[in-house]
Amino acid sequence: GLVFVFALTGFMGLTLGPIVGYYINAIPNGDQLVMTALGGTGVIFLGLSAYALKSRKDFSFIGGMLFAGILVAFLAGLGAAVFSIPALSLAVSAMFIILMSGMILYQTSAIIHGGETNYIMATITLYVSIYNLFLSLLQLLGIFGGDD
Repeated sequence: GLVFVFALTGFMGLTLGPIVGYYINAIPNGDQLVMTALGGTGVIFLGLSAYALKSRKDFSFIGGMLFAGILVAFLAGLGAAVFSIPALSLAVSAMFIILMSGMILYQTSAIIHGGETNYIMATITLYVSIYNLFLSLLQLLGIFGGDD
């Protein structure tokens, strides 16, 4: 299990490098966009995790909604890519920011309340949520920062 985590995070890091490199090199203020997305991701993750830890509220009730929302957002993202619809791409990025924020609450709550006993899966879920949150924020910032 642990080897899989290292392989997955390594692969995701490998795919993230060219994306970040594009924003830094191809966009005039790309370095600021990347740092803003990174800072925003950190603030969202720490804020939501702190809320889940402090409130001790059980967020297991949002699991089904998150699954359905992620499925819809994924299919919409495929549609945006295939049909090259910028407005849909913008909407998908916004949806993923909301959904990944919900995933962070859901997973952190599951860890706190003992609903998640497989910590490798919890780690993977949180990592993928943070990764997608960062990419979605970066895409939104790129769109509003002048990136087509």
